[in-house]
Amino acid sequence: MTIKELYNIFLQNPNICTDTRKIKNGSIFFALKGDNFNGNKFAAQAIDDGCKFAIIDEEEYQTEKTILVNDVLETLQELATYHRNRLTIPIIGITGTNGKTTSKELINAVLSSGMECYSTKGNLNNHIGVPLSLLKIKNTHEIAIIEMGANHKGEINFLCNISKPTHGVITNIGSAHLEGFKNLQGVIDTKKELYNFLKETNGHLFVNNDDDLLLSLSEGIERTTYGKNGDFKGVKTKNTPFISVEFNGLELSSNLIGDYQFNNIMLAICIGNYFEITNENIKTVIEDYTPTNNRSEIVETKNNTLILDAYNANPSSMLAMLNSFSKQNYDNKLCILGDMLELGEYSNLEHKSIINLCEKLELECIYVGEEFNKVRSNAFSSRVKLEEYLQQNSIKNKTILLKGSRGIGLEKLEKYL
Repeated sequence: MTIKELYNIFLQNPNICTDTRKIKNGSIFFALKGDNFNGNKFAAQAIDDGCKFAIIDEEEYQTEKTILVNDVLETLQELATYHRNRLTIPIIGITGTNGKTTSKELINAVLSSGMECYSTKGNLNNHIGVPLSLLKIKNTHEIAIIEMGANHKGEINFLCNISKPTHGVITNIGSAHLEGFKNLQGVIDTKKELYNFLKETNGHLFVNNDDDLLLSLSEGIERTTYGKNGDFKGVKTKNTPFISVEFNGLELSSNLIGDYQFNNIMLAICIGNYFEITNENIKTVIEDYTPTNNRSEIVETKNNTLILDAYNANPSSMLAMLNSFSKQNYDNKLCILGDMLELGEYSNLEHKSIINLCEKLELECIYVGEEFNKVRSNAFSSRVKLEEYLQQNSIKNKTILLKGSRGIGLEKLEKYL
């Protein structure tokens, strides 16, 4: 079957499913494979549960309602590319070391106040997630935001060739996933792949005017800048702890914590203005936005105030949050910091640097995880060990920052604090 023929089937059955636990009637099931699973084995179940067709790549599972292809993942990617090529709307590609998801959600909120906007749901930003996101764009959408993540060189270029963005954002570039990138230059080269694609296709960039690296990398490409200076300017007016920003004669009071959120807010303002969203709408929707998913959430427990920023962590995001937290006028500040994962040979150095920073900022800290334990003898080797300690030693009347990589699961400490 050709991609064109498969696309015609997709148009009649526009829901794509890759998980038999989330089947909707009339979906097309793509039998993806992973290290520990083989979707081909679930094709019959998917059809029994309501799928119209199942795309498989192993002949032994073929039935009259399956479509046999050479490679299911490649077929999914080709189908998404075919669909993308038939869309005429602006597509904003967004990547960066930190702030991708918050920026995406703010931009989506702003654009949705004046037009029909689709944006990547959750964290579907890789070689599977991007195709799935593209296939959810309908002919009623007027604009789309596609988040792109990467943990090795060439990945952003690959995702650009599927999603073909017309506009692009790199939120920032810092140390993350060094195990796959080898060093910071590898991160820079990979993130720059978005700029390279838009340069070749005469696309348009939105660039933080306060970031010298991004300004340098984006030279020679059509761009709109934002920040303390640039085409769209703003001023941070308050940080107590929520960020307030003055722009275009209006003051915006957000529910976002951390100095670095100024850049995320200004990016949303910039893109909103570029696509002719009114300043009043921009102000309203950003003020209404509240972070979820363990991203800088404030949680009041019986004993403490928690700043829960445990969705992810890398050296640059940890540095930004700690510097911001240290400036706040909280009483009895405490940091509970979890390991930063996927740093490879740089792990010891980066974890020592964070400890040194906390000592310099005179922050009281509890360190959690094997990586911190390697460089700090009194660190808890796991979250479970800390949970055991907290059950015997309660902490009260503190403002506690919890930040660490997703794999450490610091949000599970909430019931002990």
